[in-house]
Formats: sequence, structure tokens, C-alpha cells
Amino acid sequence: MAERRRIAVKVNGTDYERDVEPRRLLCDFLRDDLELIGTHVGCEHGICGACTVLFNGSAIRSCLMFAIQADGAEILTIEGIAMGGRVLHPIQEAFREHHGLQCGFCTPGMLITSYEFLNENPDPTEEEVREAIAGVLCRCTGYKQIVDSVLAAAGKMSG
Repeated sequence: MAERRRIAVKVNGTDYERDVEPRRLLCDFLRDDLELIGTHVGCEHGICGACTVLFNGSAIRSCLMFAIQADGAEILTIEGIAMGGRVLHPIQEAFREHHGLQCGFCTPGMLITSYEFLNENPDPTEEEVREAIAGVLCRCTGYKQIVDSVLAAAGKMSG
């Protein structure tokens, strides 16, 4: 067994300390060690975006980072965007209402990407939404419902 290192992270507002192997991917740490299975693993090459999480406030591909690199970081996964863990975030509501979910595999990456984007740009155009979500691949749709969902979420979030 490989040497293990102790890391401390804050995920969705909860502090965790775990021993991890140096080559353990952050996505595997989140899914297997912390049992936060909403972060999906797709291509394992950073292309599909299904494993997107917020890392110290910025969207990253968790399949491209080792867990030990997250030592001391604050991470937000799809499980953490629901308000109080019980009330859907406006982005989640909009995706449900506008059928942006499709099969659901890309949805966590789309939601996290949209969350970061709408916090930076609360009143986007359709073109800006399309550009913002371009890094998350969806095989179920032409992105129309997803774009509609993000635009609707922007309206919900701005009040």
C-alpha cells in the first residue's frame, strides 16, 4: 500500500480530515471517501465537465486534481448548493422547471458551472450562457433546455 498523507478540507461547509494516497484523485476522494456521489466521473481527462466542483470559489475538474492538492481548500459540490440541504437552489429549481436535467449525468457539472457563472454574471445573455456552459458536455440535448434553465435561474436569483 502506498504511503498516505493526512489532509484537511472543508466540503459543503463541513470540515473533514482524512488520510489519502498521494495519487488519489479529488473526484474519487469526494465520491468514495466522503460518499458525495453527486460529482460524476465521466471521461477522466477533464473534457466532459461532469466532475466539476468549486474549489476555493472557482470551477475545476476534480478528475484532474489529486486529493492532497486540496489540503486546506474549501470545496463546493452539487450536494452543497441546496440551501440548508433541504430547499432547492434557484438554479436547481429552474433546471427542474425547464427540463434542463435530461438523463442527469452532466447535470451536476452544469449546475456547478452555472452557479459560478451566475454569481459572476447575474444578468447574462443567451450567448453568454452558451459560452459559459460550453465546457460541460451533454449528449442528450441540443442544450436548449439547459440554456433556458440557466436564463430562468438568473431571473430567479435576481429576484
